Amino acid sequence: MAAAQSERRGSGALNIGEVLATLAEDFPSMTASKIRFLEEKGLICPQRTPAGYRQYSEGDVERLRFVLALQRDQYLPLKVIKDYLDAVDRGERPDSLPGGASIAPRAVSEELSAQLATTRPRSLGDEQLLAESGASARLVEAMLGFGLIERIDGRFDEHALQVARACVQLEAHGLEPRHLRPFQASAEREVGLIERVVAPTASRRGEASRARAAEEARELSEVFLTLHRALVHGLISRMDG
Repeated sequence: MAAAQSERRGSGALNIGEVLATLAEDFPSMTASKIRFLEEKGLICPQRTPAGYRQYSEGDVERLRFVLALQRDQYLPLKVIKDYLDAVDRGERPDSLPGGASIAPRAVSEELSAQLATTRPRSLGDEQLLAESGASARLVEAMLGFGLIERIDGRFDEHALQVARACVQLEAHGLEPRHLRPFQASAEREVGLIERVVAPTASRRGEASRARAAEEARELSEVFLTLHRALVHGLISRMDG
């Protein structure tokens, strides 16, 4: 048994339980299945012993911390994060982190994680939103009027930028913000469902409970998006029939 444990750990390597313990303070709802899911998606690639046990290096743990923090703090989809990490792995030097934070990293490392920890979600003024989204002032006013975006303390957040970029593309197909109000109504209904599911956890005292509720809410939102995409694609596939 001792020999097997030694083989699993290797020199300075961690097993999955030790990785969870290392991440527990910052990500209390992290699970082994979530780590394996991120591996399946290509976000991390731990080494394997000849017997097939996963061995996680310090770099693997920092990479996990980086991915999880971007998901938690900037609500970025895994594909965006993976594209960024792939670029770094190829030796490229992206000018900014996913979500727009400025940085010129040499590698995904402790230094990068430290900078991420001090990064806050961006806020954009009107001119910056127009410049980065390609939207016209008229389109922005229409999005505001139909509740698709809103100003928070006089500024827009990253989500408003994503909505604006989508609306620019849809405008090219003749769809205006007045046509898109059902999307906002649907999002509000979905959030209502999420709030109902996570309410028991969110109502408990303590930072850890709030963190677990937030993580559960994000996981549910990903499932909802998958469900929505599958339903829409299913209906489109029947159009030819």
